[in-house]
Amino acid sequence: MLYYFFEYLTQFYSGFDLFRYLTLRIILSALTALSISLIIGPIIIKKLIDKKLYQSIRADGPKSHITNKADIPSMGGIIIIISIVLSTLLWSDILNKNIWILLFVILSFGGIGFYDDYKKFILSSSDGIKGKTKLFYQIVFSGAVASYIFFTSSNEMEIMLTAPFFKDFALYLGIFFIPWVIFVITGSSNAVNLTDGLDGLAILPCILIAAAFVVFAYVESNFNIANYLLIPYLPEVSEVAIFASAVVGSGLGFLWYNSYPAEIFMGDVGSLSLGAALASIAVILRLEIVYAIMGGVFVVEALSVIMQVSYYKLYKKRIFLMSPIHHHFEEKGWPEPKIIVRFWIITFILVLIALASLKIR
Repeated sequence: MLYYFFEYLTQFYSGFDLFRYLTLRIILSALTALSISLIIGPIIIKKLIDKKLYQSIRADGPKSHITNKADIPSMGGIIIIISIVLSTLLWSDILNKNIWILLFVILSFGGIGFYDDYKKFILSSSDGIKGKTKLFYQIVFSGAVASYIFFTSSNEMEIMLTAPFFKDFALYLGIFFIPWVIFVITGSSNAVNLTDGLDGLAILPCILIAAAFVVFAYVESNFNIANYLLIPYLPEVSEVAIFASAVVGSGLGFLWYNSYPAEIFMGDVGSLSLGAALASIAVILRLEIVYAIMGGVFVVEALSVIMQVSYYKLYKKRIFLMSPIHHHFEEKGWPEPKIIVRFWIITFILVLIALASLKIR
C-alpha cells in the first residue's frame, strides 16, 4: 500500500520516488516484519500462557521433552503470519498477482494449522485434525494455487521445470504442472512441520532459504542480470522478493523467542504455513529443484519418517532409534543445541550450493 502512497507523493516531491525502488523495499520489508514480530511476540506469548496453550508432548517422544518442553506455549506461528502479512501489504505492489498467491497460501495453510492446534490445545483433542482430513485440505488449497497459476500463465516459462547447473534444460509440464505443484507445496508443508521438533530447528533454515529466494527473485526479474547469468527472465516475480524478505524479518523476530531454550513454539499454524509459503515461492520462481537442495534438512526429516514407518510395517523393526531423524540423534545422546546448530550449518552449506547455480551453468 505504501508503494502507491509514495508514488502519489512523488508528484509533490521527487525524493519519495526512492521508496519505490525494489532494493530499498526489500530492506524495509524485512525490518518491518522484524519489528512487528519483536513487538507482538511478548504480547502473544503472554496470552498463550494465560490460556495455558502449551506444547503437546508425544508420549513416545524423547523423555527430556516431558520435563523441558511441557510448559512452553505453542501456536507462535501467529506471530510469524501477522508480521509477514502486514509487512508484505505495506511494502509490496499489491496489484501483483504473485503477492496474492503467496498471501493466500500462508493464510490458508496457516488456517489449517490453526484449526489443528485449536483442536489439540483448546478442545483438548490430542490428535488434532485427522491426518487424511489435513492432507485433503492441503491438496485442495495447493490445487487451487496450481490451477490459478496454470490458467493465468502468460508464457510457457511459468509452467516449465528448470534444473540448476543446466542452462538449456527446461521441461514443459503442461497439465502435469498442477499435480506437480500440489506435491511440492503439500510435501514442503508437512516436511517443515516434521522438522519443527527442537528449539529453533525449523525457523532458521526457513530464514536462510527465504533470504536466498530474495536473491533469486531479484535477479530473475532483472533483464540484464538474468540475461548475463543465462537464467529465465520473469519480470513479474520482483515482488516475490518483498514477501521473501518479510519471511526473513519475521523469522528472525520469532527466533528471538524460539531460540534455545525456547519461550514459544510455532505450532502447526507456523510450520504448515511456512513450508507451504516457501514451496509456493519456489513454484513461482520455477526453482522447485533448487528448493529441494536448499531444504535438504526438511527432505531428510520427511524421508526419515517415511522410511521408519514403512520399514516397521514390513519387518517390525526400526531403522532409527526414533523419527524424525533429529530425535534419533537425541536418543544417541547428542545435546539439543548441538543438533540444532549442526542442522543450521548443513542448511547454510546447501543454500550456498544453490546460490552457486546462478553462475555455474
